[in-house]
Amino acid sequence: MTDTALAAPRRPSARFMLPRLHAWIALGFGSGLSPLAPGTVGTLWAWLAFLVLNLWLTEAQWAGVIGASLLVGWWACTRTARELRTADPGAIVWDEVVAFWIVLWLITPAGLVGQTVAFVLFRFFDMAKPGPVRWADRRFKSPAGALPGWRAGFGIMIDDLVAALCALLVIALWRAVVSWM
Repeated sequence: MTDTALAAPRRPSARFMLPRLHAWIALGFGSGLSPLAPGTVGTLWAWLAFLVLNLWLTEAQWAGVIGASLLVGWWACTRTARELRTADPGAIVWDEVVAFWIVLWLITPAGLVGQTVAFVLFRFFDMAKPGPVRWADRRFKSPAGALPGWRAGFGIMIDDLVAALCALLVIALWRAVVSWM
């Protein structure tokens, strides 16, 4: 096998995750191990974590947490994808976590209804991958059969960031229309 070819993919598990800090992060502290809809479970974990952290963090601190989470997430997603020998393992949910934190941070002080709408919009854009989300997903993913490198970590993260941007755009347009009426 060449250095760029993938061996059989590994299956993520708690046993895989436990001794690896990068896997804890990439797998959303275990939320990505859900057998059903790991991306949705990871996003729900992100929502809960946001609600708890938001009790203590200021807007500026959130900016720092999100910035650091993007960089650390790129590293963690890259290493985890490489060790799982898969370009974009479904169990990696840190991309959903950080992207949804951005959405919640920017719509705060939205109430439960506003946050729920944001959740539904984000999940729609992340799962359906319309237009720009699909473009980002295809443009930055590692080629099939290639050993995931730094581009893979970026590719894992970028489509969710574009999905967050799309969700925020819909929310902003809705707010503009409602305030105009």
